[in-house]
Amino acid sequence: MFDSMRLEKYADVLIWGLKTSRKKPFANGDVVLVRFDAPALPLVEALYGKLLDMRLNPVVRLQPTAGMERSFYDLSGQKQLTFVPPGEKELVDNLSGLVSILAPQSLTHLSHVDPASFGMFQKSRKFLRDIMDRREEQGEFGWTLCLYPTPALAEKAGLSIEEYARQIEKACYLNMAQPEQDWQQFWNAAQEIKAKLNSLDIESYHIESERTDLRVVGGLMRRWVGITGHNIPSFEMYISPDWRGTEGVFYADLPSYRSGNYIKGVKLTFKAGVVTDVQAEQGQEFTIQQLNMDQGARRLGEFSLTDRRFSRIDRFMAHTLYDENFGGQNGNCHVAVGSSYSDTYAGDPAELTLERKEELGFNNSALHWDLINTEAKRVTAYLRGGGKTVIYEQGMFTL
Repeated sequence: MFDSMRLEKYADVLIWGLKTSRKKPFANGDVVLVRFDAPALPLVEALYGKLLDMRLNPVVRLQPTAGMERSFYDLSGQKQLTFVPPGEKELVDNLSGLVSILAPQSLTHLSHVDPASFGMFQKSRKFLRDIMDRREEQGEFGWTLCLYPTPALAEKAGLSIEEYARQIEKACYLNMAQPEQDWQQFWNAAQEIKAKLNSLDIESYHIESERTDLRVVGGLMRRWVGITGHNIPSFEMYISPDWRGTEGVFYADLPSYRSGNYIKGVKLTFKAGVVTDVQAEQGQEFTIQQLNMDQGARRLGEFSLTDRRFSRIDRFMAHTLYDENFGGQNGNCHVAVGSSYSDTYAGDPAELTLERKEELGFNNSALHWDLINTEAKRVTAYLRGGGKTVIYEQGMFTL
């Protein structure tokens, strides 16, 4: 699917993402975890040598196969579902970086599993994610992730495996001579848009499309973030709003696969910051179970916009990493129910304690689920001093 030249380019882009995502430069001897699915081994081999050349210590971890995952959820009792291996916390406490390479062998092998089991598993490991979040806030940790083509992904997207690989190549700029330089140029362009957005004293946003009518409160001490190196590819600009001010309806016209389930046509109604009504054309019961995972699962953790001028993604790819960056004709708006991102805090993230997060309306949850709307839309910003301005229309930022 990818020849050696493209694998080398892909690895270079991942290194760029890893470095960009971390506030402090990497130092000799820093530990970087490489977490991957089995089909992605060729890319891992290309990446491994580059990490060693940086004088880093890569720790390689193979994720469970589809068959292992099926056995795990079919056969495990509660204690096994919540079991955390010895040494896991020690490893996370000492990580300076993480590269995740996703290459799912199946998207539906867990469709029969009780969603409560997923919630139990995720909640038992939330403390590990909290450690990484805290280390990132302190500038000691950076992460990136990407997708490697598999027959399962291609089938669900309606493509051949070769066509799917070319979509990844196009989206990640692997067909360019030095794609990491192209990513740096996008990073520079994103700084201009973020600077303009952050210069406005915005109180709230009104998102309007054919089936979405949603008001989101930006919140105090917030900043827009985008093209951070965290996701390859990523073209979105996002903010973690004050969940308490969310009102109205959000409709996800783009379907998604999550935990082995196919979900389509999700419609969420928010009142006083909380989802009060859930509808879905397919996967409604699963969606409800996910939103019942914990107290924060029915609250908004992220509000995001993608400018179609940046993104080369113009078709459904059956994976959120790509679908949340959909460009196409209208760009996209997506929201995430569940946890918020502390990097959208306008102050020093190291000062953002749990108490401060709660005070400012940053949401906390074991869930983070992106839901995507690709309809033509207008986003209007309402300013604290009075007045309003359209910041996004026809799939583009208008600033």
